[in-house]
Amino acid sequence: MSEPLKFHWYLPTHGDTTTIADNQSDFQARAQSHLLPTLENLTSLVRVAEDFGFEAALTPTGSACEDSWIATAALAQHSRHLKFLVAFRPGVLSPVLAAQEASTYQRFTGNRLALNIVTGGEEAEMRRYGDHFDKAARYRRTGEFLTVLRGVWQGGEFSFAGEFYTVENARIAYPVTSVPTIYFGGSSPEAIEIAAEHADVYLTWGEPPDQVAEKIEQVRVAAARFGRTLRYGVRLHTVARPDEAAAWARAEELLSGVTAGAVRAAHQRFVRSGSEGQRRMAALTNGELVDARSLEVYPGLWAGPSLLRDGAGTAAIGSYQAVADVLREYAALGVTEFVLSGYPQTDEIQHFGAGVLPLVQEPAVVG
Repeated sequence: MSEPLKFHWYLPTHGDTTTIADNQSDFQARAQSHLLPTLENLTSLVRVAEDFGFEAALTPTGSACEDSWIATAALAQHSRHLKFLVAFRPGVLSPVLAAQEASTYQRFTGNRLALNIVTGGEEAEMRRYGDHFDKAARYRRTGEFLTVLRGVWQGGEFSFAGEFYTVENARIAYPVTSVPTIYFGGSSPEAIEIAAEHADVYLTWGEPPDQVAEKIEQVRVAAARFGRTLRYGVRLHTVARPDEAAAWARAEELLSGVTAGAVRAAHQRFVRSGSEGQRRMAALTNGELVDARSLEVYPGLWAGPSLLRDGAGTAAIGSYQAVADVLREYAALGVTEFVLSGYPQTDEIQHFGAGVLPLVQEPAVVG
C-alpha cells in the first residue's frame, strides 16, 4: 500500500545556532551566537513551518532548554494547525498527571499534541532531575508509565500495581477524544521492546540506510510478537541548497570554528555514552577533524553534526534533488515520517520547504 510522507521540523527551545561550533554545552560560551528561544522568535519559526505544510514541530527536553509542555502550549495559541511533538522524560512526572496534561492540551489546542517519549539521557543529566535509576530500570519504568498513560486515556477509572507505579481508580475529568500519537526511539534491545509494545511511531537517527533497515526489521519482528504494526520515522538534519557546490560550501562554513581538540573530547564522551544510539552515531567518524567532504559516510549523508552534537548527528546533504533522493531511499525502507532540522533552523527550513518539500510530497510505497 502507499502512505503519504509526513515531515516535521525541529523547534530550538534551547536557542538557534549558526554553526556546529556553536553547539557547546556551556550556555554562556554559546549565548552570543544564538537566536534566543523567545516566544517571538519561536512563533516566527512555527508560522514558517505551518505555511510550508509541516505536520508538527519537535521540541527537545532536558535542562538545557525551555520546558516543552509550557513552550508549545504557548506557541499553539499563536498558530493555527501545526501540531507539537512534545518530548519529555517519564521519570520526572506522574503518568496520571501526564494523561491529564495531554487531555487538557488536546482540548485547548484542537488536538494538536503528539508525544516523544525519552526514557533517559546521560547519567549526569538524569541526576539533575533526581533520577538515579539505571538504564534497565528506566526502560521498565517507561513500560509501566505508558501502560498507565494509555489506561487512563481509555476513560473510566484505571488501577495498576507495578514495580514503579501503583495507582488506584485513576481518572481524568474529560475524555480524550483524540489520543496523541506516541513516538519512541532507541537502539538498545530494551528500547526496541518498549517501542514494539507501546509506540505508534518508532524513530531512529539518520544512520546509513542499511543500518536503518536492520533496525526497522528488528522492531517489526518485536512488534509482531505483540500483534502490533508500527510506523517508522527518521530524525535527520539537512544541508539543502540549489546545487551540490553550494551545499558543500555551506558544510565547510558549518565546520568553521570547530577545533580538533573539541572534536576529540566530544568523541571520547560519545563512545563512553550510556546511550546505544549515541555510540552508533560516534562510530560513524573516528573523532578527528577533517574536511567536510571526508565526513560523507554514505552518498548524500553527512556526519558533520556528530562531531560535537549530542543526539542526531547526520544530515542529508546536496542539491534539493539530491536531498529528496536521500529521503526517498529511506522511504523505500518503510520510513514514512521525517523529523528535520538545520543550522540555523530559520534558514534551513526555507531551503527545505521551498526546494525539497515539493519534490517529496508524493506518497511513499510501504509494505
